[in-house]
Amino acid sequence: MQPAYYENFDEIKNKIWSMLNDAVTNRNSSFRIPVFICGDQSDFDGRIVVLRKSDQTNRLVQFHSDIRSDKIEKLKRNKNASMLFYDKEEKIQVRLKVESIINHNNKVTEESWSKTQHISRKCYLVDNGPGTESDLPTSGLKPELDNFEYSKEQSEEGYKNFTVIQCKIKSIEWLYLAAKGHRRARLDLEKHKNIWLVP
Repeated sequence: MQPAYYENFDEIKNKIWSMLNDAVTNRNSSFRIPVFICGDQSDFDGRIVVLRKSDQTNRLVQFHSDIRSDKIEKLKRNKNASMLFYDKEEKIQVRLKVESIINHNNKVTEESWSKTQHISRKCYLVDNGPGTESDLPTSGLKPELDNFEYSKEQSEEGYKNFTVIQCKIKSIEWLYLAAKGHRRARLDLEKHKNIWLVP
């Protein structure tokens, strides 16, 4: 028996948003760690990010970054990016075309920072930005801050580097792998148009 979303656009949307919403809080969800791809004509790059928010009403998903990360400069030059999700158990692949919004030192980052756990703030306390060359293997942290030996107050120092990337979804491409026959569709959220595609 095929699932409700096998040949129904509304059910496909419901399934996708259900999986995105679940991934925000469920650490075991495959959708929790999508690949984010950005760049320009000469330098495209992808990396794993952690999904931190899913907002169907505003067509947004978001993740955290360091303002010093090289992807920030890439996004300043080209705000268009894509995200790739795959769930092996569900046999569902989702590709998002997005417009990226960089939030730094504003209400969006304040709200997200207040919800960021002490242990997760460690990333933003490194002296030099992610990807900086080093003569020795390093975590990037001062010895006194490594191994979680720092207070919540000390962790506040990382806020100056904390960034939230909001991804405004322009279109969704969905692929469902089924023994009976694969199904594929494109959901254009800007033009409010749904199209079936050959898998």
